[in-house]
Amino acid sequence: MKTICIVTCGKEKIWKKNPNAGPTPAKDVYTGTFAKKCQEYARKFYGESYLILSAKYGFLFPYDIVPGDYNVTFTKPSTHPITIPELIQIAQEKQLFQFECIVIIAGRVYSEIARQVFLEKIIETPLASCRNMFEMIKLMQQAIKEGQPIH
Repeated sequence: MKTICIVTCGKEKIWKKNPNAGPTPAKDVYTGTFAKKCQEYARKFYGESYLILSAKYGFLFPYDIVPGDYNVTFTKPSTHPITIPELIQIAQEKQLFQFECIVIIAGRVYSEIARQVFLEKIIETPLASCRNMFEMIKLMQQAIKEGQPIH
């Protein structure tokens, strides 16, 4: 079964530490602990077959270039996040509907957004039972250490 993993982006970005970073590959943009751990988990179990869900740019492959800093989130509509129809269009352009299974490594809000895009697909949300980000990080760390994905 063709599977792809979708991870969350994050509020902390490279430009906070390095304002002169300029356009940067998506894999290097999100510098927060949770976002970095999500990417580490995705690389461990899915190689380069993962995407980052950005509330501004939609689905980003690790080497897609993010032009500069931004502060947009699905949790605050006032920041004008990307819409579900726009995400569907991006998914079509990037041929993401070829995947039968979508594994979402993110918090509840970002997982629900991705779920709305991939309605007809098998969706796995291995972090859904966690109560908070700290539990999610701990669960991912354990899975990475043991070499066993979360089920």
